[in-house]
Amino acid sequence: MHPAFLYVPGERLSQSELSAARIDGHVVEVGDAYVPADLIEGPDVRASAIATLVRPGTAASGPTAAWIHGAGDAPPAVHHIRRCVERRIRAVTSSRLVFHDTVVPSSDLQRIGGVLVSTPMRTMLDLATTLHRDPRVLTWMDRLAIVFPEAPEAAGDALRDMSRVPGSRVGIAVLEGLSLKKR
Repeated sequence: MHPAFLYVPGERLSQSELSAARIDGHVVEVGDAYVPADLIEGPDVRASAIATLVRPGTAASGPTAAWIHGAGDAPPAVHHIRRCVERRIRAVTSSRLVFHDTVVPSSDLQRIGGVLVSTPMRTMLDLATTLHRDPRVLTWMDRLAIVFPEAPEAAGDALRDMSRVPGSRVGIAVLEGLSLKKR
C-alpha cells in the first residue's frame, strides 16, 4: 500500500480533521490510522496502520498478526509484538502493547505492508501456547482457522515436535478440534 493513502493522526492531518473526514464518509478507521473509504482493507493496509508500534527488531504476533492476516474485523484492544532478532532489544511498551521477549525465527516471518508479521502457522502456534493463560485468544484462533484452514494442523504438528512448552496439552487439544471442525 502506498503511504499516501495512510493517514496517521498528527502527521499530515490532526485527529480532529480525520474525525471530521470520517464523519463525512471520506476516510475509515483501520487500527491506529485512517484510509480512504473506497480503499480495500487488506493485510497490507492493516499492517501499515500499526507500523508505528512495530519497531525495528520486532514483528507483529499473536492476536495482532491474526488480525493483520484477516481474522476478524476489528483490531485487538492490545497489540502483541515479538522479538525477531537474536540480540536483546529494549522494546518500547505502552498500555496498548505487549512485548514478548522470545525470538521468532526468520523462517516464521513475512513482510506485509512494510511490517514484519508472523506467518499464519506461527501465529496459530503462538495463540495455542498462550491459550492456557488467556482463554480470549480462542476467538482469534477460530477466526484465523477460517481464513487459513491448514494452519491448525500445521501448528499442531509443530507443537507436538516441541518439548517442555507450557500450555502445550491445552493448545494441542484445541488445535485438533479446529482441524476436525474445518474438515
